[in-house]
Order: sequence, then structure tokens, then C-alpha cells
Amino acid sequence: MAVEHANLESAAPDNVASAALSRIISKDEFMHMDIIGQFNLGFIIVRKRVPYGDDVVMEEREAGPGPGTESLAQDDLFVVDQHAADEKWNFETLQEKTVIESQRLFRPRPLHLTAADELLAAENMDVLKKNGFDVVQMDMMTGAADVDPDEEVEEGSVHSDRLHLVAQPVSKDTVFDMKDLEELIHLMQDRPKGTMVRCSKARAMFAMRACRRSVMIGKPLDKSRMTSIVRHMGTMDQPWNCPHGRPTMRHLSDLMCFGGYDLAVREVDWESFGQIDEESDDDRNSEVIYLCA
Repeated sequence: MAVEHANLESAAPDNVASAALSRIISKDEFMHMDIIGQFNLGFIIVRKRVPYGDDVVMEEREAGPGPGTESLAQDDLFVVDQHAADEKWNFETLQEKTVIESQRLFRPRPLHLTAADELLAAENMDVLKKNGFDVVQMDMMTGAADVDPDEEVEEGSVHSDRLHLVAQPVSKDTVFDMKDLEELIHLMQDRPKGTMVRCSKARAMFAMRACRRSVMIGKPLDKSRMTSIVRHMGTMDQPWNCPHGRPTMRHLSDLMCFGGYDLAVREVDWESFGQIDEESDDDRNSEVIYLCA
């Protein structure tokens, strides 16, 4: 009984479901999308057209191509959030290029790191410096005079003091501390040498800056500005969400599904256009029903 009421007959065929699942956007496709225009002063309508190729399943033709889409495998409209997309571009640019200002310490501070963390920090000193943490490597003999005598070190500790912190990051509204340095070293694990990483405080700071400098909702855009925003999405590392988690784009419509309609061209009688029709309401209603059918 449960199966009978499951409405399995209305389920989409396998080829239709497969075509829906294959609607995947790669980042290089942003460079070839057509810019249709701006909607509601907040969204950019783009069109993605994919021609038939050897890697396209030919059963997709059974759905019937729409007008002007006979040689296309996919023809879709997407809506792009202009603020979210521009914000993510600015955020990733800040993440990659910003050098956080630092302030030198009164005296170098020894870093009690494990051998593995010390190796990571030594190999990524440039990354740490861009984050405002200026770390230098000192000899154990010369660095002994710089060690704070009041700082206790556990007996039998496996930590090394060859690395010293000589400057730490400063910002107007953000306070950084040693926990942020530990987070950076932890993020460097399982990443190639020299890969840029940012602590959570820096990411939040960059997200706020990116939001303020991005295109706002309600701002009219010309085609060149809309094109720039969409093309930038193809150069991002993760273009699918803004730093605050809002999606940058959504699928709007599959234009291939309009192939089943035969829209006849209707001629307009401009001489009688706008004149009051004296025909009865019944005749007018029947004509409306006929046209809608």
C-alpha cells in the first residue's frame, strides 16, 4: 500500500536525473559565461552554454532542444549575488597580498616549540612575517642571554628555544597574541611549504574590510563592471560562498526545457489596438480560455 501511494511514476527518468546532476560549473567556465544583465540592482544574470562534445551523453538530446539551442548540450541561466561575489574576490585578494604591520618587542621572546613545529616555523618564516610575526633563528649560545630568566621551563621538556619572536602583529581594532601564532603553525601542517595561511582573527578582519569595499546591493552596474565581477569568480580559490557563508550564485533556469513549446507568432491589429470591444463577456471569456489552453 505504501508503494502504491509513493507516486513513483512521477519520478524523473534516469537520463533526466543524470543530466541534472551533471550540471557542474568549473571555475574556468566563468571566463566564457554571457552577461545577460542586472536584476533588482543586486543580482547579475549570466548564461552558461555548453556545446555537444564527445564527453556529453547523447541521450540528453531526447529532452528536445529549445529555440536556438539545437547544438547545445546545456543552456542554463544563473543568478550571481553581486555583493557576495565581489566581497569574496576582495577577501581572497586581501588574504593573499596583505602584509600585516608588526611592532618590535623590547627583547626577543624565545618560542618553546616541538621539533616538528620548529621545523614548520623555520621553513615558513616569510609566511609568518606577512602575518606580522617576525621570527628569527638564533644560536643556542648567543640566544641564551636573551632568554627571560623568570620564564620557567619544565624539566625534561622536548621543546627547543632556537626560534625567537622579535616582532608581533598590531592592528587598530584587532589584538593578536601567541595563540594566533600557534594557530598559524598548526594550519601549516599538511600544506606545501610557503602556502599562505591566516589565523581566525586575521580572516575576520579581512572579511570586514572586504565587505566595506565591495559593490553594495542597490548599486546599478554597467556591463563592464558586471563582466569584471563574474570573470573574477574564475580566478578565486573558493568562489562559491562569501566570507560570511552566503552563496555567491544559484541556478535559475534550464533553457533547454523550453524546447517542447511551439510559440506561434501572433499578428497585432494596430488599427483596433486599444479600442473597446463590444463583444459579450461570454465570448471574451471563451476566447481567454482558448488562448490559455
